[in-house]
Amino acid sequence: MKVVVEADGGSRGNPGPAGYGAVVMSPAGDVLAEAAESIGVATNNVAEYRGLIAGLTAALELGATEVDVRMDSKLVVEQMAGRWKIKNEGLRPLALEAAALARRLKVTWAWIPRERNTHADRLANEAMDAAAQGLHWESKTLSASSTTSATSGPSATATTSAFTTSASTTSASTTSTTASRPPTPTPVTDAPENQPTARPTQASQETRSGQETRSDLGTQGGREAHGSQETHGGQEAHGGRETRSDGGTQGGRETDGSREPQGGGEPRGPGWARPTRPATTLLLLRHGETPLSIEKRFSGAGTGAGTGAGTGTGDPTLTPRGLAQAEAAASRIASASRKPGAIVSSPLTRARQTADAVAAQSGLHVLIDDDLRETDFGAWEGLTFAEIQQRWPADLATWLADPTFAPPGGESFAAVATRVEAARDRILRAHEGETVVVVSHVTPIKMLVRLALEAPMGALYRMHLDLACLTTIDYYADGPSVLRAFNDTTYLDPR
Repeated sequence: MKVVVEADGGSRGNPGPAGYGAVVMSPAGDVLAEAAESIGVATNNVAEYRGLIAGLTAALELGATEVDVRMDSKLVVEQMAGRWKIKNEGLRPLALEAAALARRLKVTWAWIPRERNTHADRLANEAMDAAAQGLHWESKTLSASSTTSATSGPSATATTSAFTTSASTTSASTTSTTASRPPTPTPVTDAPENQPTARPTQASQETRSGQETRSDLGTQGGREAHGSQETHGGQEAHGGRETRSDGGTQGGRETDGSREPQGGGEPRGPGWARPTRPATTLLLLRHGETPLSIEKRFSGAGTGAGTGAGTGTGDPTLTPRGLAQAEAAASRIASASRKPGAIVSSPLTRARQTADAVAAQSGLHVLIDDDLRETDFGAWEGLTFAEIQQRWPADLATWLADPTFAPPGGESFAAVATRVEAARDRILRAHEGETVVVVSHVTPIKMLVRLALEAPMGALYRMHLDLACLTTIDYYADGPSVLRAFNDTTYLDPR
């Protein structure tokens, strides 16, 4: 079944109150589904990608197998078509999510002028109007039967929205329910925490062009989507020219797409066949307890001392309980059937002490990789979440919503992602086929899990890691990474 998806997103302030809109239509122009949502403070490009994701999701729910995507965002169209690199880390998770949906469909990507995208634009503005009134609005109108032919039009709709006055429907008969608000966010720190629900944002310039493209695959493998060269936003492509690519990209390399199923089936990714080489296994060990983790204070790279803003953390050491936790983790690792071949640690003292306990029982030397250190929380080092909320409320809200935003004098999650990914790649190259104990902190370990699962940056806020816990990831030479264990603390004394 073939449908048309038109999507749009906007931000009043860029970043500012943002929203998206998406509409699914039959080739004849009959409206089959609509989706719109106010998404809080975000950039225009984040909202555009959110609109695309909503449109593709609605198309799949309708049972579509072929989709013409039309957007007035040159950036999104070119990146999804595989000709532009994704340079902004805040957009990469959204692009990967959209590409995963696109791989289940046969997709044609086309840029259209803004004046031809009025339906989706109207939905996005309705969502932003709600945000301007302090309301979170989400609307979804979908054909009652997901198997209804795209050419016949919907016979009934089901709508959910936070309020009904702005919800756009395709039928006089609708039902309305109240959408729930997300819980109040809390931070990712180097102490046990409850995680917030936040969405990544990323500022970036958008350009326009009149080029239409065809891609059946989008991107694969968690790498950036790009063609042989990047098309710069100031260069206008020739209007009316259509380019078809049945291969798409995988890991930055062009593929022929011959293994990719058509007609809405799930892609047959790598990992089902027997691996050709032993996996490289990373045992990710969080350090043990420190005085700051007991008090639930931000404890990062320790650069807050002397800033005049926070109390600073220096470089805290393990408590007696933390040392016992490290010994227990070391015993678990030493008793495993597959012995580690290397230990790589963050340079921070609490991680080094934990790594030394493992080294003492395994007979290995500890290697140091500076990129495994915790996030630098800058002026927030040594403070509690409540103290930061009181003194930097606006900065804290932006930090929780935007992975490119750094605390005063500190480091953004996007920057942490870049260096942690580089550290991972170095370890995998140097220790192929081995088991490696990696001793680090909350944010780097969560980042490695997120990367392994190809999850969006917002997944960081949905994970919890206990002190001295073990998380295991297998990396296979023929492609996939597999999360085998997460937050294992069965070896620790529960008292």
